Amino acid sequence: AAPAPLAEPVVGPGYTDYSLPASALELAARLHTSKQNVPHYYLTIDLTLDSIMELRSSLNSTMKLDENDGGITVNDLMMKAAAAAMKTVPAANASWLDSFVRVYDSVDINVVVGNGSSLYAPVIRDVGRRGLKAVSDDVATATSVVDGEEGGDPTTVPGFGDVGTFTMVNLGMFGVKSCAPIIREPQACALALGAIENRIVPNDDADSEEIYKESVMVTATLSCDHRVVDGAVGAQWLSAFKNHVENPVTLLL
Repeated sequence: AAPAPLAEPVVGPGYTDYSLPASALELAARLHTSKQNVPHYYLTIDLTLDSIMELRSSLNSTMKLDENDGGITVNDLMMKAAAAAMKTVPAANASWLDSFVRVYDSVDINVVVGNGSSLYAPVIRDVGRRGLKAVSDDVATATSVVDGEEGGDPTTVPGFGDVGTFTMVNLGMFGVKSCAPIIREPQACALALGAIENRIVPNDDADSEEIYKESVMVTATLSCDHRVVDGAVGAQWLSAFKNHVENPVTLLL
C-alpha cells in the first residue's frame, strides 16, 4: 500500500512547518529513546584501504558485470570485515536485555541508506556466513528500493523494518571525516565510516628510501553500549576489524 500523503507545509510569520512521514517519526522516537537509555561511549581508528581497494578491483574485474551492476563496493567489503570481527569478538554482537546479555550467532547488519525523510536502515541477514556477492546484491537491492527504482513503499518491503544485531552508516559521500552514531536498541554497537581520502603517512617499507608515502585511508568510529561492551572489548573488536580491513584476503576464507 502506498504511504499516506503528507499534509501541505504550513507557512507562518518567518517559518514553515513541514509534516513528517510515519517512518521518520518512528525512527526519531527510537533514536531519542536509545540516546536516553544507552550509556554510549566512542572509539575511533584510522584504517588503511590500499589492500582492500586492490581486492575490490580484482574481484570486479573477474566478474561479468552488466552496465547496471556496480559490482562489489568498498562498503560491502567493510560489512564483511565487520562480520568477521564479530567472529573474533562475539561479545560485541549482543544485546542488553535488563537481567542478562544475549549474544547472537548470526551477524545481521542494518545498513543505513537514503537521507532526510527517506532514511532507512534495512537489515542484511547473516553477513558473516554468506558470500560477498550475495551480501552486495542485497545492499544494492535495498538501495534501489530507497531510490524508488523498485517502486512501492520501502516500509512494506521485507527487512526494512527489522532490527539486526549491528548497524553501519557510511557518511563518506558527504565529505564527513568521522561520526559518532547513535546505537539502535537493543543492539550494543554501531559503526560509522567517514570519507575515503588519500593521506601522507610514514613509510613502513624498510627497503624504500622515501620517508613518507601516500595511502588511501578512512576513519571509523565505533559507538558502544558500556553495559554490554566495555572499553577493552570495544578496542579488541576495532583491532580485529582493522586487521580484516587491512588484510582483506581473510574475508575470502
